Amino acid sequence: MTDDEAERERLLGKLTLREKVRLLTGATTWRTRAEPALGLREMVLSDGPAGVRGQAWDEREPSLLLPSASALGALWDERLVERLGGLLAAEARRKGVDVVLAPTLNLHRTPLGGRHFECFSEDPELTGRTGAALVRGIQAHGVAATAKHFVANDSETDRLTVDVRVPERVLREVYLAPFEAAVEAGVRVVMAGYNGVNGTTMSASSLLTDPLKREWGFEGVVVSDWGALREGDPAARAGLDLAMPGPESPWGAALVRAVEDGRVPQAAVDDKVRRLLTLAAACGALGEPSMETVTSRDAGADAAADPRALPEADALGAAGDEVCADIAPEGAEPGPDARALLRRAVAASSVLLHNRYVLPLDPGRLRTVAVIGAHATLPRTQGGGSAGVFPRHVVTPLDGIRDALGAGTRVVHVPGPSTDAPAPPLDPALCTDPVTGTPGVRLRLLDASGEELHAEHRLSGRQLEPLLVPGAHTVEISARLLPDVTGSWTIGVGGFGRMSVTVDERVLLDGEFARETDDPAVVHVNPPVHCARVPLRAESAVLVTARRELVPGAGRATVVTAAPPRPDDRAALAEAASAARHADAAIVVVGTTEHGESEGYDRTDLGLGGRQDDLVRAVTAANPNTVVVVNSGGPVELPWRAQAGAVLLTWFPGQEGGAGLADVLFGRAEPGGRLPTTWAATLTDAPVTRTGPTAGRLDYEEGLHIGYRAWARHHRTPAYWFGHGLGYTTWAYEALDVPDDLVAGESFTARIALRNTGGRPGREVVQVYLSAPAGPLERPERWLAGYAAVHAGPGERTTAVVEIPARALRHWEEDTHAWRTRPGPYRVLAGRSAGALPLTAVTLVRAPR
Repeated sequence: MTDDEAERERLLGKLTLREKVRLLTGATTWRTRAEPALGLREMVLSDGPAGVRGQAWDEREPSLLLPSASALGALWDERLVERLGGLLAAEARRKGVDVVLAPTLNLHRTPLGGRHFECFSEDPELTGRTGAALVRGIQAHGVAATAKHFVANDSETDRLTVDVRVPERVLREVYLAPFEAAVEAGVRVVMAGYNGVNGTTMSASSLLTDPLKREWGFEGVVVSDWGALREGDPAARAGLDLAMPGPESPWGAALVRAVEDGRVPQAAVDDKVRRLLTLAAACGALGEPSMETVTSRDAGADAAADPRALPEADALGAAGDEVCADIAPEGAEPGPDARALLRRAVAASSVLLHNRYVLPLDPGRLRTVAVIGAHATLPRTQGGGSAGVFPRHVVTPLDGIRDALGAGTRVVHVPGPSTDAPAPPLDPALCTDPVTGTPGVRLRLLDASGEELHAEHRLSGRQLEPLLVPGAHTVEISARLLPDVTGSWTIGVGGFGRMSVTVDERVLLDGEFARETDDPAVVHVNPPVHCARVPLRAESAVLVTARRELVPGAGRATVVTAAPPRPDDRAALAEAASAARHADAAIVVVGTTEHGESEGYDRTDLGLGGRQDDLVRAVTAANPNTVVVVNSGGPVELPWRAQAGAVLLTWFPGQEGGAGLADVLFGRAEPGGRLPTTWAATLTDAPVTRTGPTAGRLDYEEGLHIGYRAWARHHRTPAYWFGHGLGYTTWAYEALDVPDDLVAGESFTARIALRNTGGRPGREVVQVYLSAPAGPLERPERWLAGYAAVHAGPGERTTAVVEIPARALRHWEEDTHAWRTRPGPYRVLAGRSAGALPLTAVTLVRAPR
């Protein structure tokens, strides 16, 4: 026993059973409990992975906003991912956060997954390597990372109750593999998902014990997803360690009785507490008792007594050393180095899908540039759901392009037709506080008689956590709206229960709106918005007042939205085509909307909203020198892709999206991204699309064959293969060298000789896949085994050295519940994507003697 372990045992021995059990449920929504007698302070958890929000949904407390996880998956660059992890750690320290709830290690099993943007890729090897890099980056600075959502939580439909049925071998080789990589990287927290697997809800699953804790040796804490613990005794006997949120959970006094009655072993509780103490020590939350820890304990007690801390009211969740040291010292605001890193990540993750020698654009030859599309001024920087943050600022595509070109180039913006996006929340650009006259809204809490209990100025019509004061009955948000265009405006209010909207005391909407789901992402983050129309005149201010009554079980999130009249689509398309026709180059920005790509919902199609496809067709017909920028977190259909001069995918790029985009458009940076997911030409082509359970059960009938594996198995050709991405130069793959033979259980090295055949320096991501020997054992047609990036100047030769780990050759044998490597000849394939593998070699795997 080490000295640290001995100290944990000493501390454990000081606690009674009740005190131990008390530590196993959170103190509030985002904090664990303190124990001053042990010198244990509260630990603060916060959502990730695009940013660190902290403990409050408050637009006045902004965060750095990173590119989406799908963009990080497109980097194929673990060093850069580590640096971004270090940036998350710096943000966590700045906000007093000990545990960041990232990375998400679920897979892009189907293109319809609503949370695509929050996951890295469709491939377990790429996901595992990227996730491990983020873990290392976060944890290099005294902050814990969280691998989530363990396991097979790959879609959103009925996610609270779905029972995923997946064979043991498929679990091991595909869905558990990224989590195993995170454990190998030292991840300190694993989150159990809402879903069930093979008949057991994950918070009570035996998988938390084996393989996670026993076989893999995970020494950290298993936390429930927020509100996922439903059955106290089974979860206590299984590997769950911490129930969130607090202060109430199915454990508490019931768990004490279960231990006393012998239904739950005392040893199980002791193990959970040991793990919490180990996590606290790693995060700097465990030390000698002091006044500070006592004060923290008192604060936690106060928070637990505060109605805001109750799950009913507040259950929203439902490395570079130089990064932390140079970008944001503890407590300091993030500086320009942070923005520079985010800008670099945007360019490095952007995927050039198609290019007919249009990109990069030469600024010296551009007198007029047409920037077209609503997403050019209102881009989607992040996906919807509990991981959202409030960025301090956003560089839009239009901003980035104008800044890059300067005054010498005329930049014209045309919004084009409607995207059918939902109306945005009230924004300071359109409204003022009716009391102070400053940009923003007035938030009030009223009692049952309508008397004011609390009032404050806020910056947004989206208020997810209005202060809940004693006697509060109604949330009211009001603003003086100054329309910028005449016509029929759409005004809405989001929430549950009795709600109303008035405009200058005229009632637009008044009714009861029942809660129809228990999903916390819907109840507490994205409640449905109910709308009405009202004629308004430009520059003629009106007072908009929205109210919602607070009712049990429906949270308190309140959203007030306003949208201008929908433009005439035909006129908008004609205006866009005219602008493109009279420009030297056109840049049209299209993307998804809040109707898709959000936690709590899966997508029903892969189409772009509104008339965006028609917009691209009109612009490309008017100007062949057109670049289409795609602003989405996951795959969309691009039926016009062959007509575009270039197609550039920027994902949800975070706050510096416009700056990084401009760097790529004008050749200051090469588009460095490679697809982490196969893109179908049409949804009907995709081999795996089912997200909805039948009678509560979702069968992973495709087995091992998801993503590019499924496309290869069914001999289908997608629009763009996994791994695809162009740069600003070209490459010739010339030779592949691998060992003639090796012993099962050994790793090996593949060397790929290639040459830069273009006129610019460039980076190439060299990918190596394996194909198994023929026989009765089912294997994918090919699977990713390793990759490496190389750089070379024009005409230069270079060699990519790709290490192939022994695990890439093995398979799980269900009969013996063990890993095996089958002897025989394995084909080794190398190239630039899963569909472009020009080099092939064979290595013979021999059985050990």
